[in-house]
Amino acid sequence: MDLFTHFLVPFIILTLIKVKDRLSGAFGGISIDFDFILFIIGFLSPELFIFTHRGITHSFFFGFFTALIFIYIITRPVVKNTISWIIKRPIKVEFGWFSVLLAYFGVLTHLFLDYLTTGGIPLFYPFSLTRYTANLYYFTDPIITIIALSVIIILYLRLKPQYKKIAMAIFLVALISMGGIRAYEKMDVLQEQALSNGYTQITAYPTNDMFTWKVVESDGGNRYRYYTYNNLEKKSTKPKEVDNLTIINGSYSSAQEAIKYADTLPEVRKFKWNSFYTVIKADRESTNWVITYYDFIGFWGPDSITVTVP
Repeated sequence: MDLFTHFLVPFIILTLIKVKDRLSGAFGGISIDFDFILFIIGFLSPELFIFTHRGITHSFFFGFFTALIFIYIITRPVVKNTISWIIKRPIKVEFGWFSVLLAYFGVLTHLFLDYLTTGGIPLFYPFSLTRYTANLYYFTDPIITIIALSVIIILYLRLKPQYKKIAMAIFLVALISMGGIRAYEKMDVLQEQALSNGYTQITAYPTNDMFTWKVVESDGGNRYRYYTYNNLEKKSTKPKEVDNLTIINGSYSSAQEAIKYADTLPEVRKFKWNSFYTVIKADRESTNWVITYYDFIGFWGPDSITVTVP
């Protein structure tokens, strides 16, 4: 989800339950997206790939400490006064356990919203690197982003309270409605497909068009078939098939040993963590194995990586 939505959702919820310190929750809602500051760490050290966007800060554990640090920085007099001067509004947030808890509430709403989007987030890190996702929304939804930005502008302007309440209500209705439409579309897309040729499992991934989905069929993990399906027009692109493992010029056991070693390399672990599906081509060249990992869905990052194993 976008930064505006992450700010608005906790702000609106706290407004509805009549909590005065709504800004702490709103600041907490955007705090963990400042993880872009950590990007350079993951870039320079592949083994620390968790230091990236939607990485270490997007977990229940580290999300709390991110909110705590963020609120502490925001409430420093120099920072608070600078922000107040820029936006021409006083920032009425004080550092304390209640404001930190409200900020963590904002973090929880952020995690929930990002859970709804494709790609997933490592909710239980450092106990698990697994990413969790409902795959309903694309990374960001342009319609929701525009509405959220419009509502923030309305909240900023010196308008009557009833107009601000109406704007917040419209935003919540739009957000919930879009989620409902996408959930219905996903279920309908899956029901429209007819599995055949040994394929027994099916998954759909959202795109920036709520009616267009990337569909992946699997026979249990050895082979995949994928295509794009438009549920509005009831049309799909030509399916493509790919094997989970392709071995060229070498024995299966030798390739497995090489792949086992390659899987421990930091750059490979990083690639697989960012991939939706990872298929492998192992090619024996002279005394080395050239192993290429592919992500045939490829929403973000490189769609392949090649390593050489002796």
